[in-house]
Amino acid sequence: MPPPPEKGKKAKKVKKPKKGAPPPWKEIAGTPAADPTPEPYHTVTVALVVDDANAALGFYEQAFGATRGEVMPGPAGKIAHAELTIGDSILMLSDEYPEMGSKSAKTLGGSAVALHMYVEDVDAAFAKASEAGASAAMPVTDMFWGDRYGALVDGAGFMWGVATHKEDLTPEQMQERMAAQAPAGAPAGDAAAEPAPAG
Repeated sequence: MPPPPEKGKKAKKVKKPKKGAPPPWKEIAGTPAADPTPEPYHTVTVALVVDDANAALGFYEQAFGATRGEVMPGPAGKIAHAELTIGDSILMLSDEYPEMGSKSAKTLGGSAVALHMYVEDVDAAFAKASEAGASAAMPVTDMFWGDRYGALVDGAGFMWGVATHKEDLTPEQMQERMAAQAPAGAPAGDAAAEPAPAG
């Protein structure tokens, strides 16, 4: 609480912080306000739990041209946290620690998560990832939503959709093409015949 003003002097008005200004304690401490989403992260960043982080790091470097960043060692020679840059995105990963509830896709018997990646040349990227050890889940194909797309499963058990965007289409055009690509006898609009478009 500020001391009372001297007799005959008006009390100074306490300035209210401007909207969006850093908290007063940060100014007092002399530390700059931190960005809530620091560069180079995006709002959402994927963090994978794998059974062999060292192998996964090597695979993503070889298959997707990833650049290795921070690697934090953990107990028992494992990796507690690691970061890779793929294109303009950060991918986090760590070894599994089942005793702490952190389990890999292999331990769980599969994953409900799939990753989607856009590249300049999907055919070349698909071939490179296959050579690095990824298994083909779907060959590269021109899809009804305007992407040339293929799907791979990496050694850690995660599926990657790899695509190059070729056309900008309206929802109506996508619907027409999806119906045209549906197998004979399938009801129009049955998306089960094709993977759903990302985003």
